[in-house]
This record gives sequence, C-alpha cells and structure tokens, in this order.
Amino acid sequence: MAFLALLGIVGFGPDPVDQPVQGEIAGVLFFLHTHGIPGWVNYAFLERAANVALFVPLGIVASLAFPKKRWWQVAAFGLMVSGCMELGQQLFLHNRFSSPVDLVTNTAGSVIGALVARSVGMKRPTR
Repeated sequence: MAFLALLGIVGFGPDPVDQPVQGEIAGVLFFLHTHGIPGWVNYAFLERAANVALFVPLGIVASLAFPKKRWWQVAAFGLMVSGCMELGQQLFLHNRFSSPVDLVTNTAGSVIGALVARSVGMKRPTR
C-alpha cells in the first residue's frame, strides 16, 4: 500500500519530485565528473535510472500477487500503470510533462522486478 502511495506522489505531484534538489544533484554530478565518473552519467541518466528503480517493486509485487502470470504480462501491467500516470500528467498537471522515454524506462523496471521475483521464486524448494 505504501508503494502505491509513493507512486501516486511521484507521478501526480504538482511539480517534479526532483525539482527542489536539482541544484544539489547538478553539484554532485559536477563533483563526480571532476573525480573520474564518465560524462554519460548525467542528469538524464539519473532520471531514467530513477524511473527504472521506481517500477522494480511494482514488477516484484505484481509477480508475487499473480504468480501464474508470465513476465511479459507483468510488463504489460507496468506499461499500463505507467501509461495512466503519463496520461494523467499530460491532461491534468501543467507543470509536468509526459514522455515516451518514461513509458519505456518504467516498463523496463517492471520487467526487471518480474524477472527478479521469478528468479528468486525458482530457487525456493517446492513443498
């Protein structure tokens, strides 16, 4: 339940979640770049990685809740949830913007979560 609340806050807050800390994130990235972290680890990369990480738990929970569903069905569920969030942002939140990249990264997170749950589930002994 707490995870759904987190998704709601992140997806439907009036402003992007990272807006208050964008300057700090940019400063950390500058520090990391001056200490050898490659330039492709930039703000866009972090945003996409955060989108993936946000949906990994959804894939895990959906896989555990519906163990007979295949991984691609869990991925379709993640795509549907992400699509609803992006549509809501497009229609109702003027300070937010929807993005096809968000759909892809969110769905990727659901896939990773589903595969993690399945791989852990396969290692458990059956009764």
